[in-house]
Amino acid sequence: MNIFTYAVQADDFATQRQRMIHEIEDMVAQTEDFTGKSELDRQVMDAMVTVPRHEFVPDEILPYAYINSALPITHGQTISQPYIVALMTDLAVVNKDSQVLEVGTGSGYQAAVLAELVKHVYTIEIIKPLGLQARNRLKQLGYDNITVKIGDGYDGWPEHAPFDAILVTAGAEQVPAPLVEQLKPGGRLVIPLGSQDASQTITVIEKNTEGEITQHDILPVGFVPLTGDH
Repeated sequence: MNIFTYAVQADDFATQRQRMIHEIEDMVAQTEDFTGKSELDRQVMDAMVTVPRHEFVPDEILPYAYINSALPITHGQTISQPYIVALMTDLAVVNKDSQVLEVGTGSGYQAAVLAELVKHVYTIEIIKPLGLQARNRLKQLGYDNITVKIGDGYDGWPEHAPFDAILVTAGAEQVPAPLVEQLKPGGRLVIPLGSQDASQTITVIEKNTEGEITQHDILPVGFVPLTGDH
């Protein structure tokens, strides 16, 4: 690829990314009755603009990198719909001092979006080849505030707990107790909950400063199942 071709492609991706942002904004407006949100945090949207989603999809579907849809990657997994990535990030309510745990690294895209906003992201992937690919990709893209672990995320990452926020990017039938335990008082756990043979619901688990737990259902979704020894 010569420099001119690369420049044209990069410009095309930038245009597609802006179109993706407009589609996310439209979906936010359409789902306001579910989420209670007419718009997402501006910093979250800025992170969605910044992260190059085309770097996280297989070459054969590169032309579709910025459509507002989940896409297949490898090992039977998917890269989540941009709207869902933005919404879950917004629901986590993070800031530049936050330490966040992600369960289900996948391509690394959600971790990269979070990394634009927080101090450090700890992310766990149970499928070893997928986790290694994501680790290498994130390193090549310069994300030095993301640590990738290969393992079962159901048990969290107690060595780095407590976390200001935890995001689970796979569907679970119940809330993993270890993740609730590793959530900092005042923190939020964002997780798709529901039966594996039906749709799930993005759910926010909040732990207040006294350690009391509340649960809020947000939006029906469909995720690949959370796997592991549980």
